[in-house]
Formats: sequence, structure tokens, C-alpha cells
Amino acid sequence: MHQPSRSKNPVSVVVLAFLTLAAIVSPQARGEVKPFPASFHAEQMQVPGGTQYVRVGGHGPAVVLLHGFGDTGDMWEPLARVLVKDHQVIVPDLRGMGLSSHPEAGYEKAAQARDLAAILDTLEVQRFQLVTHDIGNMVGYALAAQYPARVSSWVVMDAPLPGLGTWEAQLTNPKVWHFNFRGPDVERLVAGRERILLDRFYNELSANPSGIDEQTRVHYAALYAKPGAIHNALGGQFAAFARDAEDNKALFAKGGKLPMPVLAVGGDHSYGPAMKAELESVATDVEGAVIANSGHWIMEEQPKQAVDTIVAYLQDKSGR
Repeated sequence: MHQPSRSKNPVSVVVLAFLTLAAIVSPQARGEVKPFPASFHAEQMQVPGGTQYVRVGGHGPAVVLLHGFGDTGDMWEPLARVLVKDHQVIVPDLRGMGLSSHPEAGYEKAAQARDLAAILDTLEVQRFQLVTHDIGNMVGYALAAQYPARVSSWVVMDAPLPGLGTWEAQLTNPKVWHFNFRGPDVERLVAGRERILLDRFYNELSANPSGIDEQTRVHYAALYAKPGAIHNALGGQFAAFARDAEDNKALFAKGGKLPMPVLAVGGDHSYGPAMKAELESVATDVEGAVIANSGHWIMEEQPKQAVDTIVAYLQDKSGR
């Protein structure tokens, strides 16, 4: 049946248009890379074969934030800015990434976890909450599995774990062809084209490519264009996955499921609720959360949702 048209209140139309525009351009809805607050300091800390760049700020219960490929520790600035008010926040660049040095070896995630444990010893941090994304998840699992008494809770975001859960099935996904994209000729192909390579990840693995803005893309392209950066990412971090899978199977066989509370977070256009099932295979106490209108790049695409979700969980699990 034909419905009669209804007259529209011009004020309502204006308000609706304003709110729609605000949702599109609001800095809370889209992320850009910003400097860490002045309360943070950064230093190069010694690890076997080189150094890791580590940002530290604030006082209180410790929280460690681990990034993945396509990012550096800079991705965590929106979360760190909130947490630093009442936490000690520790944000390293992973081995061979960002402003860390570029050693040739040591990219097995179990080894990187031991490096981080030593860094935390130097900082006199014994117990901490852990937040990770992408390859950071893999280092995070190795850290939690080797030092379960030190990790009080873990927020794990949008990537599987080598050798565990549905890892073998994940390897057949055409979107992960980059797991074996490495070698001298590959590095020659990428040299000077790092922005193009990163754009592929940002565009294909996001809910909306415009969620990763131009400033963010330029920032990370410059870091991944540094000498050794692509070599260490592809030939170091990714190349170690097969060994990581074997190490993880051994860690799981020895220690069983992780005892600490875990929040498994997925973007609704990426792993979504499947992250909870993924982590239930390796941990006993798992909650799930799904970030709306987000692909893999949760902190860039939906920073406010991500920060609100993570902070609420950390507060709920604090003191454990």
C-alpha cells in the first residue's frame, strides 16, 4: 500500500546531518598516529644480539602492550594515554621492528618472550596485564605460557596462534599468502615500495580502508622503509612461524591451558566471535568481544570502541 509522505522537521534534518558528519570525521571513530604523552620516556634496552625500543610511563599496576606487523608500538597511543593515568604502561617495539635494532636471528616467539621477561625484570615488573594484537598475540602466548604466574590477565586481538587452534586451516586462507613472502628477490621487489605493500594489508584486511588514514600510512611506511625493517619482518617474524608452531605445541603439551583470564577480541569484518573459540582451545577462562565496523586493524579503525572494551576488562580483572 502506498504510504503518504510525511513532512520533515527542518531542525531534525539539520541535527541528523550534523550527527552523521560527526560520526564520519570524529577523531574518536578513526585513528591517526600521535605522540605518546609527555609522561612516557623511551629507551633502547639490551636483548640478545641487539636492543629493543621500549616506552614506559605512569605508576601503578603494570600493563604490557605488544603490537604486530604493519604497526609498531605507536599503534597503542590511544590506549596508553588512558591507562597511564593509573597504570605503569610498557610498550616495546618488537624485535627488528619500529625503532628496535635489526639483529639477524632470535625471531622465534618463545625467544622474544624470554627477551621481554628480561626487560620486565630490569624494569622491576614481576606481574602484569597483557594486551596484544597480530604477531604480538604470538609473542604474548609464548610469554603467558612460559611465565603464567606473571601474567594476571590477557587481552588478545584478531590473530591466531601458530600450531594451535585452527592454525593449520588458517594456512589455506588465500589472504595469508604473505606468510611465505620473503627472500632476497622479494626484498628487492619491495624496496622503495613499502607503502604499496602496507596498503595491501590496510586495504584488504580492514572493514573500510579509509579507516586507516593517510597520516597513519605514511608514518608506518617510513618505519618499514628503514634498513633491515622489511627483511626482519618477512625473513624474521614471519619466517619463524613454522618453528613457533612446534614451540607452541611443546609449551601446550607441557603446561596445558593457560590459567589467567583471557579476553578474545575480533573485528566483526575479520575474526569476530571466532577469536573466542580460538582462545578457548588454549585457555580455561575466556570471554569474547566483537568490535563493530572493524576489520583486522582494530586500534586504527575503531579506537574508541577498542579502548573502552580493553580498559573495562583490565579494570574488571585488576588485582588478580
